[in-house]
Amino acid sequence: MFYLPAILIGRIVRKLVRVVRPGGGSALPGLVLSKIAPGLLAKTLAHFADGLVIVTGSAGKSTTTKMLVAIARAHGKEVFTNPSTANIEQGFFSSIIQSSDAFGNLKGDVAILEMDEGHAAEITKRVSPRQVTILNVLEDQLDRFIDPAVVREKLRDVAQRCTGALILNADDQNILLINKEVQSSKTSWFGLEGALISASKHGLGNAPTYQAVLPRPQADTQIDRLNGKQASGRVGNYPVNFALPNRGVHFALDASAALESARRYLGDMFDAQLAAKTLDELPPVFARGEIAKVNGEDVEFILVQNPMSMQLNLDNLVGQPERLMVAIGRDVHDPSWLWTVDMSAIKRVDVVAGYNFAEIALRLAYDNIPMDDIEEDLQTALDKFFALPAPTNSIRTVIFSADAMRRTRRMLGFTDPEAVER
Repeated sequence: MFYLPAILIGRIVRKLVRVVRPGGGSALPGLVLSKIAPGLLAKTLAHFADGLVIVTGSAGKSTTTKMLVAIARAHGKEVFTNPSTANIEQGFFSSIIQSSDAFGNLKGDVAILEMDEGHAAEITKRVSPRQVTILNVLEDQLDRFIDPAVVREKLRDVAQRCTGALILNADDQNILLINKEVQSSKTSWFGLEGALISASKHGLGNAPTYQAVLPRPQADTQIDRLNGKQASGRVGNYPVNFALPNRGVHFALDASAALESARRYLGDMFDAQLAAKTLDELPPVFARGEIAKVNGEDVEFILVQNPMSMQLNLDNLVGQPERLMVAIGRDVHDPSWLWTVDMSAIKRVDVVAGYNFAEIALRLAYDNIPMDDIEEDLQTALDKFFALPAPTNSIRTVIFSADAMRRTRRMLGFTDPEAVER
């Protein structure tokens, strides 16, 4: 009974927010609930029979988690997750408001959650995860994580609190350092064939450690070949072939992580061919290479969140988009990282927009990249962009940061994060 009033208050806040902002309301209700019932999260996450499974790291959390959840469900598991990719503490409280009964109880065998690195370190102080997957350590926005070593330390703390399977990236020296410190007997590894990484212009973008190179462990699950979106490799001793939902070697790494995570979680239940079939049919996470119809025309939406996220996505553009909009929002508190990105894949931009429109415009101008329209107001920018004639030999493309992404999707009427097709 203790949590009943708190849940009801949270649901009222959620309804009120969604009246004002359709498709919104994922943050404020959770923030309210976290203040009036702070113990609810640990209590809820601790009650699942199969425990808490965490996916964390600098990049790839949303895609890896979506893959892992889909595979688990395909094997008959009932999963509680955070489909809106709200991967910080108030987001988890919001997911409880949305999915629980009036007392905060959730149905399901397991909680599989993507967690922000910093929030994972705090949440695991209160509830120990049964399984943890750590993806990578990248150079991130300096205002949040001053140094990659800070991220590594937080991820190490999460790994140390794991009571069961620890799934790590064999191709990231930061992750090898974490394993060296944790010394878990339950570690297994995922990764990519070395030639795939070498063929990528900027590799996987992992942050340097400035320490002696540790030998790469043998990967238990590995993607060996990648041709466009078509990937093949092995999970344990089982060969797999499937199509990725997105382009790029970084998405192949996410698939490798998801497959190994599923193998460890499901144990003897794991069916490699069912897992591959599931990935073959899985749509992308919204805005991560999502292709959606706008005014009857296909449009690709590409989310960039930090220097290497932007770099790898630019590296994997298909040709040169004839119609391109770039919008950098207010989530980029320190726009200096834009100057670390090689922008050579961009030849021209139709519309530049977002809260940091001037910063990205200056960066593009420095490389003499033509820009047809620089527009501060995002709605006006979208109207101008979609009024342009349709491209003839490519797909209309929008590259945006997280804040601009949320605003753009809302302005275009995409309010359901699960309404994404392959």
